[in-house]
Amino acid sequence: MNGQTQPTPAKSAGTAQMNDAAQISWQATGDRATGPAVVLLHGGPGLPDYLEDVAAMIDDLVPVYRYDQRGTGRSPWHGRHTLDRHLHDLAQLLDQWGLSRALLIGHSYGATVASRFCLAHPQRVSGLLLMCGAFVGDWQPLYQAERDRRMTLEQRHRLRELQQTADRTQEQEEELLTLAWVTDHADPLRGWQWAARDARQRRPVNWQMNAELGREGHQDPLDDHLTVLRSCRPAHTEILAAEGDPRPLSALESAAVQLGVPLTRIADAGHAPWLEQPEEVRTHLRRFIRGATAPEPDVEGVR
Repeated sequence: MNGQTQPTPAKSAGTAQMNDAAQISWQATGDRATGPAVVLLHGGPGLPDYLEDVAAMIDDLVPVYRYDQRGTGRSPWHGRHTLDRHLHDLAQLLDQWGLSRALLIGHSYGATVASRFCLAHPQRVSGLLLMCGAFVGDWQPLYQAERDRRMTLEQRHRLRELQQTADRTQEQEEELLTLAWVTDHADPLRGWQWAARDARQRRPVNWQMNAELGREGHQDPLDDHLTVLRSCRPAHTEILAAEGDPRPLSALESAAVQLGVPLTRIADAGHAPWLEQPEEVRTHLRRFIRGATAPEPDVEGVR
């Protein structure tokens, strides 16, 4: 740093209408007149966008677009959710933003969306960074066992009691989400603080969307498409994993091997690694973007 104040990246926002009249709320930071662009895809499914801190790590390099998936946050919508419909949303958003291609950075379930969008529209993906996802194989029993290990017996009982409670109050919903998310962090003390904050901010959760997309993912797992994804993925494809994530690292290691892509491990960080190791995540994101946006070498005349 040279001691000078860095300029604040430009911000813009809007609402895009999909071809079924759904309204998708989006925002962008950085100079939209420059390219290429990054699209951040948040997880869930059923949560609003929460990747503002991640966007701030890179929006001085490239314009960064984010949006609330239909039925979440400022994108109200009622109806059946399908993976195909959500992929159409992203394609239409790219059209309305004037982007023929984009770098996709997906977190958690957003990594699944990014992967499936690449399968459907490989020509529109110039780079792919999968952060703490997408998990393959029979990883969920290991994940549940690790979550249980990180909780007290009383916490486990209370979480299951709340999950079985119909028509939860606002306070009960916050308590449920705090208990569900506290184990996502490597640091238990700060993890409780972050989980409680997120339980207040990442609301309301669209549980119908979560259930419908979850069922579809189980019926048609990404595992069955990894060979095709490997053949159509962009050259700049990477996986970023957190060693303190309760989801098993082996599930991402397997995905990396099957896709033939590098995997970077962030130590002492959980499922939201930018919270616990912000500088490491920032450095990795910026290196990835610089590599993915570097001009191809001109080999003409090389002897």
